[in-house]
Amino acid sequence: MSVWRNNKNKSHKEWHEFHRRAHELHGMKHKHYYNIHQKHQKHKNEFYLCHKYLTWLRPAALVINIFIIYLIFKVVGLKFITILFATIFTVKEIAHLYIYARLEKKIMKPIEELKAGVEEIAKGNYEVRIEKSVYNEIGILIDEFNEMAEKLQQGEKLKKEYEENRKTLIANISHDLKTPITSINGYVEAILDGIADSPNTTKSYLRTIHSNIDYINRLIDDLFLFSKLDMQKLNFKFEKVRIKPFMEDMMEEFRFVLGEKNINFNFIDKIEKESEVNIDGKRIYQAIRNIIGNAIKYGQKENLTLSVELSKEREYIKIDISDNGPGISEDKLPYVFDRFYRIDTERTKDLMSTGLGLAISKELIEAHGGTIYVSSVLTKGSTFTIELPLVAS
Repeated sequence: MSVWRNNKNKSHKEWHEFHRRAHELHGMKHKHYYNIHQKHQKHKNEFYLCHKYLTWLRPAALVINIFIIYLIFKVVGLKFITILFATIFTVKEIAHLYIYARLEKKIMKPIEELKAGVEEIAKGNYEVRIEKSVYNEIGILIDEFNEMAEKLQQGEKLKKEYEENRKTLIANISHDLKTPITSINGYVEAILDGIADSPNTTKSYLRTIHSNIDYINRLIDDLFLFSKLDMQKLNFKFEKVRIKPFMEDMMEEFRFVLGEKNINFNFIDKIEKESEVNIDGKRIYQAIRNIIGNAIKYGQKENLTLSVELSKEREYIKIDISDNGPGISEDKLPYVFDRFYRIDTERTKDLMSTGLGLAISKELIEAHGGTIYVSSVLTKGSTFTIELPLVAS
């Protein structure tokens, strides 16, 4: 409101001066672009004038010179000096024609093709390519142009893919937030309307509300973590860690937690000699926890068995996390690390998973310079493999 009052109190003279200055700046901007355009047109006209000269004036000059030779022969006669002059003159013109032909083929035509290609690029056609027919400096320019067009095309493709992923991400976030919020709202209304007519029913409703709230909190935490990873703004605290005691401590914790859920758990250490890795222990723990949580989500309700195997292969530490679950079909394997991807065909709400766990694991492992991949056999289970580079001794 104060800004409006200040503007309202301006005098007409001040407003007139403001508009005059704005108009002057606008005119200067147009003049600047007009000068650039004129310079471009000047260079363009100079090129076409030179090209036109080489195309039309040289043949015309040749015709005139032939006519002059004819007159010399007609007037002077066939004298030695005249024949010598005519021969030299003819050789010169033939050399000029040869040079022009090469100039046209090696420079003028490729430049015309480059110009046409640049115009297509300016129109947004990044699929344009120029066939290389010369192997000189112009040929190098053609190679650079084709490489530039290829990068622009890839950039445009990535831009479209990013836009599609962004739209999908927003749609999935909306779905995954709306579902538990709708559930919470329904149970709260039921309690307020007196439908929960017993303490046990009310307790059950409150327990469901608590589970939904916990799910929303974990989804927000995962989204926050994933967004930081996506923008490369997540801080890592890397340090040299001896992998054997690190894994033994972590597996002891999982053995206790999974034992309370009646899940069989095994840890096998196949490393004989102690090795070091440069990792952020907290982030590696998150990655492994997400994989194990995913195995529990899709695993068998009874007799679920999980095993973790630690081994050393060439310059990598290898961590295999296996389960005896239903497995993953081959057509779905390439997508399991995609954000919000779920193996089940229906996007039903699952309070154990946010749909970001494996995507976050992949980002965390790759931030350590490692790799993660999965192999699976239907009805027999899946194995997620993490490879982390060893610290050079």
